[in-house]
Amino acid sequence: MKKLILLAAVTILLLVAGCGESQTDIYLTDPVPEGMPEPVEPQDAVIEDVEYTCTISVVCDALLGDGADELDPDKLELVPEDGVIFPATEVVFYGGESVFNLLSRVCRQNSIHMEFVDTPLYNSAYIEGIGNLYEFDAGEFSGWIYTVNGWQPNYGSSRYALHDGDVVVWSYALDVGDGQLGVETIAQ
Repeated sequence: MKKLILLAAVTILLLVAGCGESQTDIYLTDPVPEGMPEPVEPQDAVIEDVEYTCTISVVCDALLGDGADELDPDKLELVPEDGVIFPATEVVFYGGESVFNLLSRVCRQNSIHMEFVDTPLYNSAYIEGIGNLYEFDAGEFSGWIYTVNGWQPNYGSSRYALHDGDVVVWSYALDVGDGQLGVETIAQ
């Protein structure tokens, strides 16, 4: 009973603290680093008929070499020899689409398995698996992360609105919980 009362009190405090603040505070994404794009809520996205291009790739090269030691042995055969599930490819997207929209389409068009779950707490889709490689397959902190132009956003992929010329990389990481969200992670 005490846990239930404590949980209710914390929930009320979070709701009260969120009053009058920006909507991104509700989804625990503030602050977005200066100069980086603010998230767009999926329900507010307007998909246009205007075509743009960007580059997308999906890699699991962290699972090569020493990274293979962490991987569930039943999953070894799923890791491509070069660690590339989908090579860097320039693709078309439509104005207003998100990184998640793009990944979904690319996976579907190329018969690459992808599994996700919607997470209301963050108002975004969470990628559980790509190419049958799932979160936790290589340890308790392993899973899929994305970067855009070398930056790992501190919000979900369905909230990141693409821009013409963006470079999107989905990577299987061995230590997602290493505190690197929202920082430069890949030298472009």
